Amino acid sequence: MPLKYGAHRIGKRTDPDMNRWRDYGLGEFIHFGLYSILGGDYNGMHYNGASEWIRSWNKLPHEVYDNLYKKFNPKDFDPEAWAKMAKQMGVKYVTITTKHHDGFCLWPSKFSDFNITKTPYKKDMIGPMVRAFDKAGIDVYLYFSVMDWHQKDWRYDLKTAADSVAFNRFKTFTKNQLTELLTLYPETKGLWFDGTWDTSWKKSGAFSDSLDQYLKKLHPGLIIGSRLRADDYGNRHFDANGHLMGDYEQGWERKIPKDYSATRGNDWDCVMTIPENGWGYAKTWMGHWKTPYELIEMLAKCVSLDGNFVINFGPKGDGTFRNKEIQTARQIGDWMQVNHEAIYGAGYAGWEKQDWGYYTKTERTQRSI
Repeated sequence: MPLKYGAHRIGKRTDPDMNRWRDYGLGEFIHFGLYSILGGDYNGMHYNGASEWIRSWNKLPHEVYDNLYKKFNPKDFDPEAWAKMAKQMGVKYVTITTKHHDGFCLWPSKFSDFNITKTPYKKDMIGPMVRAFDKAGIDVYLYFSVMDWHQKDWRYDLKTAADSVAFNRFKTFTKNQLTELLTLYPETKGLWFDGTWDTSWKKSGAFSDSLDQYLKKLHPGLIIGSRLRADDYGNRHFDANGHLMGDYEQGWERKIPKDYSATRGNDWDCVMTIPENGWGYAKTWMGHWKTPYELIEMLAKCVSLDGNFVINFGPKGDGTFRNKEIQTARQIGDWMQVNHEAIYGAGYAGWEKQDWGYYTKTERTQRSI
């Protein structure tokens, strides 16, 4: 099917930057923002959804949430300690939330007054994190939500001419913020997009395509997954011809392919929460807490299917991690110290799966996990 805004490449990227991404094996995700203050609770009530979505809860007034910035002061935030924890865990890349759906910016954005300089903390958080992780030898990727509840020009759909006019302003705002991030933090290896599922964005295939190309020209080697773009017909991840639109598939959120055929031969990673569904900090974790053993098993399976595995952590409002997260990271790191050769630079071996574990293959040999 002829497409103007479909995939521009059939098959995998093979440049050095993408080869480096492909060899990571283990990654970390960090969700941190205003929602970390509440921890999923408000006025003695617990929100059963993911804590970073609490602003959408009908029991929490928007004006209450939107004024949380006046209390945002992560006094115990230590980016070097965060990087040290990730390094011990064996992490090769980290994705950091710069702005979630609430629109609050953890960097001093010139394009939004809803940013960290207006808080009691006052200082940039993204820059110190980027530098600390980069110094520790961990590549940095920046999470950015396109959907922005704070921005008056955001629209869920484009039903009128006025909607289109407002959303065109929003597109300019989005491009300006992304330019700002890549300019301020040139160490960035890639962008991780979210909040692109609404009809307004699906109708913006031309813009999302041009934005993708602009960002990669601005920052050569930049890696962007399959969540940014929509094709001519509003398809996401894969265009109308079934081809991947992005450098790797981002459809494996809190799930893992059953077998190698399910990956379609594409690059991919799995982002996984430790609780059943919790990204930002929640005071009460509902449901099952995944053990280090379970997470290691998931890591082994992902790498054996030619993917990377990314474990999410949600620091508390003061900038520290809960003890169980620290213990989980440490136990995974202990395993990685012994078994890292089966994870880094390893992938699909093509052997039949055995009940006792998984195979991975490097250029030199096969290794069983």
